[in-house]
Amino acid sequence: MANVSVAAEWQLLYNRYYRKPEIYQMRWKHVDLSRNKVACASFGGPIAVIRDDSKIVQLYAESALRKLRIFNSAGVLLSETVWKHPGGRLIGISWSDDQTLICIVQDGTIYRYNIHAELIQPNVTMGKECFEQNVVECVFWGNGVVCLTEGGQLFCISDFKTMKPYKLADVPGLTEDDMLQPTCLAVREPQYTMSGNVEVLVAVGDEIFVVDEDEAQSIRFDEPSVEDSEMGNDDYGNNLIGTVQKMIVSPNGKFLTLFTHDGRVVVVGMESKQIAIDYSCESALPPQQMAWCGMDSVLLYWDEDLMMVGPLGDPVHYFYDEPVILIPECDGVRILSNTSLEFLQRVPDSTESIFKIGSTSPAALLYDALDHFDRRSAKADENLRLIRSSLSEAVESCIDAAGHEFDVTRQRALLRAASYGQAFSSNFQRDRVQETCRTLRVLNAVRDPNIGIPLSIQQYKLLTPVVLISRLINAHSHLLALRISEYLAMNKEVVIMHWACAKITASPSTPDAHLLEILLDKLQLCRGISYAAVATHADNCGRRKLAAMLVEHEPRSTKQVPLLLSIGEEDTALVKATESGDTDLVYLVIFHIWQKRPPLEFFAMIQGRVLARDLFVAYARCHKQKFLEDFFLSTGQIHEVAFLLWKESWDMGKNPMASKGSPLHGPRIKLIEKASNLFAQTKEHTFESKAAEEHAKLLRIQHELEASTKQAIFVDSSINDTIRTCIVLRNNRAAAKVKSEFKVSDKRWYWLKTFALATIKDWEGLEKFSKEKRPPTGFRPFVEACIDADEKAEALKYIPKLSDLVERGEAYARIGKAKEAADAAAQANDGGELLERFRKTFSQNAIFDTLKMPFQGAS
Repeated sequence: MANVSVAAEWQLLYNRYYRKPEIYQMRWKHVDLSRNKVACASFGGPIAVIRDDSKIVQLYAESALRKLRIFNSAGVLLSETVWKHPGGRLIGISWSDDQTLICIVQDGTIYRYNIHAELIQPNVTMGKECFEQNVVECVFWGNGVVCLTEGGQLFCISDFKTMKPYKLADVPGLTEDDMLQPTCLAVREPQYTMSGNVEVLVAVGDEIFVVDEDEAQSIRFDEPSVEDSEMGNDDYGNNLIGTVQKMIVSPNGKFLTLFTHDGRVVVVGMESKQIAIDYSCESALPPQQMAWCGMDSVLLYWDEDLMMVGPLGDPVHYFYDEPVILIPECDGVRILSNTSLEFLQRVPDSTESIFKIGSTSPAALLYDALDHFDRRSAKADENLRLIRSSLSEAVESCIDAAGHEFDVTRQRALLRAASYGQAFSSNFQRDRVQETCRTLRVLNAVRDPNIGIPLSIQQYKLLTPVVLISRLINAHSHLLALRISEYLAMNKEVVIMHWACAKITASPSTPDAHLLEILLDKLQLCRGISYAAVATHADNCGRRKLAAMLVEHEPRSTKQVPLLLSIGEEDTALVKATESGDTDLVYLVIFHIWQKRPPLEFFAMIQGRVLARDLFVAYARCHKQKFLEDFFLSTGQIHEVAFLLWKESWDMGKNPMASKGSPLHGPRIKLIEKASNLFAQTKEHTFESKAAEEHAKLLRIQHELEASTKQAIFVDSSINDTIRTCIVLRNNRAAAKVKSEFKVSDKRWYWLKTFALATIKDWEGLEKFSKEKRPPTGFRPFVEACIDADEKAEALKYIPKLSDLVERGEAYARIGKAKEAADAAAQANDGGELLERFRKTFSQNAIFDTLKMPFQGAS
């Protein structure tokens, strides 16, 4: 009897059963669908209702102001707002995929609302041409819209996320002839077209055009006969269909349903252009609504009559005494009326196999066996023996049928039958029942009228649990979203964070400390949650103190520090950044404070924090030297200022204009003298002070020399090089002055002058210089200078004067005088070491064989 009662509700369309269970009794009051524009979101989403301003309606006990009201699918009011937008009549209203309500008015302005009836800024317009011509019709699809203007032009937004309108190609004849108007429009979504762009089907007269951004093409349906081809009748296909009054595209984009002027329902393939269904209705009056029921049949609705047409057989009629709205879904159609919400769908094969009258399928016998088992009948065992070979199949059918049921009692009975059969099946996956139970618990929870999301199992799988939870939290059903997340072992962070942000928004008068306690109680449920994101929302809501208190609990410095800066907590941000040791974060805080605070205040903040101070100094040395000087002066580091000034003088010297008598040399010298004075103020830097003073003196002399010689070769050279250059230029007086000014020792002076004279090959002057007085360095500099200049003859003048026999011998050896080197080595008192070394050096010279090493005969 149970099977009979279930199947009695079904309707047969040719060989397929359809059922139309009632999901909800609508809880709204005084809502007449015929007086309103209604937008119903797919996947059991919300319903938006607003009074239709294109109709003259009688106002009852209600305000003359139009209200936009948003209900869930059970008719529970979620939110409402007064509609007071300019722009003319409301032309179209629809929900996008992310449940944003899109409202388009006559001048092409688009107003967007969230599920809480809050206006989303900014408003968008379809463009200047739409504003001038006025929008007369809108066709929506999942995430886009096409608008038709009074001038016959088409404008499209293909993605509501980007909201970029563009114009489609003109339909031939439509823009030229004002009397010619399209009878209907339909949209083929981008994912179903070859080009990947939206295609708009426009019926004009007896023709149907496919319009995209680039062109508009006329299409024909059905292939012409041989006779028509021979006669050249190219319009045969369109003449066969005639004027189209209404059309819709199938959910998969492969078929097009047409309602013609003579009352025929024609279904044609979009690619093959072949007619699949051609059914003549009793009336030629076009239906108010058309919708596909899955991919199996088409629904047409007139006043009080809902007709379902299939590929074969007679149509099925459903009669209503109130207006209805058809809401297409992936696996059926929801039918919304003033008092109820029903779901029309094809009966699933598993359900049909169990509950079909007279069914003897394994699943039906298993379901019947459970009934006998409950009544303690032995026939239960008999049924199980009959289906033992197909027991796994029967269990799977019961599980599948349970998933497709909306009635909880029937779900429970089918799952009990599956569990009963599973006990006798050894090769069935044990987790299938548990998995289906888990899914049904979630679906039953969201189907509750207070939540009002009547998802089927197929819709649930297509929507995915992640999106379902997202929709629940957007509807502020946070507790249910949290419980589902926990039940499905999903991440709870998104739910808790959204709840926390919503709580802050909804609690403007709650004290910060009390609200913080409430938030932390829930935020601590999820490890690793971003307190910074919640604090950012608090700051955006004007709760800066609460934001500061929340961000203290953020464990990640990379998220904590930027937020502290944004809410004005620079001191805390600097502490957190330095504690993290992340130099990038420290630099972020330094640059932020640098721009926001006065210099002295900034210096005081970083002075006590070593890492921040060192990073600032390192950066400022390269890019902000003047600012760094101010920092050192404010902190009493005078010697550091002196070093900076000294460095600045060197940098100034690198300027090409700093030589050749340029006036830049004056500021350079002043900088160095200033550095010297600053060094002198500290006892620890006496050496640096003296060095800077002498550097300034040397630089002044070098500039004078360049000015007198007109050669830019002195500046920034050393004292030694300056003396050497003067001698090379035969300016002995200047060289003597430098020697005197910088107290150059006689030894260094002899070395410098000797090599300088050798450089210019002034051998006469060198000899004269050697005879002025006994050189304090001895004659070694003279020997070295001559040998380096490769003047052996000149070197021979000075080598005999070397008092050190080892040096004399080595000098002779360097110029190739083997005999003299051997004599000197023999006289040297070094134990024969030098002589042995020379013997190896001059191995080919026989003179060393005649010499005996000292003490050789004593052995």
